[in-house]
Amino acid sequence: MATRVKPYAESAASYIPERPTLEKVRTASKGCKACWLWTLGTQTVFGEGPPRADVMFVGEQPGDSEDKAGRPFVGPAGKLLDRALDEAGIDRETVYVTNAVKHFKWERTERSTRRIHKKPNDAEIRACRPWLDSEIALVRPRVIVTLGATASQALLGKQFRVTKDRGKPIASPLAEAIFATVHPSSVLRAPDPAARARAEKELIADLTKVARHLQAQARQPGQRGPRTTTTRTERRAPKTPRERAGSRELPMAARGRRGG
Repeated sequence: MATRVKPYAESAASYIPERPTLEKVRTASKGCKACWLWTLGTQTVFGEGPPRADVMFVGEQPGDSEDKAGRPFVGPAGKLLDRALDEAGIDRETVYVTNAVKHFKWERTERSTRRIHKKPNDAEIRACRPWLDSEIALVRPRVIVTLGATASQALLGKQFRVTKDRGKPIASPLAEAIFATVHPSSVLRAPDPAARARAEKELIADLTKVARHLQAQARQPGQRGPRTTTTRTERRAPKTPRERAGSRELPMAARGRRGG
């Protein structure tokens, strides 16, 4: 008997476990059916990285490679992000990467067998928001970097324009600052090599501003947990008992417990 799928999106809030930890939330996300995208994606692609990373990168959704691997930013766009981070002086291994939507939304054309990316709609983004809220609350990043319009507008409002305010620190209750920039996939879609080189250079410039912000705004004791993100000129600082014990309540949208 075919699975009946609701034609609308609900909220993932009821899937968030009581007394959540990052690992508990990651495990719970694997069973999410808050919107119909679970019928398209091979699996939930949750974020990954240090549990107390200073920087969290938020993209739109996993792509074809990420959907198959079950890990974020492992495809062509992820490899470009790796290079850009290296050029900007940010250690890729010490940042947390995730997406606004955790399942791959795609379609096929009549002339191709490839799964073609399709932009998630507002209802799907809202349904998935409790997962992102949980990640932000549990990782407690100093800086959030939104990659592309979907992630930027999810956290900064529909009126936000990446082309207008990219690379600028924006005050937010979610972190010390939010920086917006383009998604690496948009760089890969540039029409010619010269345009691609220019777009990649601009992406690196935006990420360099993030690195400089981290260096200039040293973490104060007790703020957002211990720092783990490093640049080439910094080393990871040891955690104090107080920092290890630090916690923060989840945002309202991320609270709740899956009903039996």
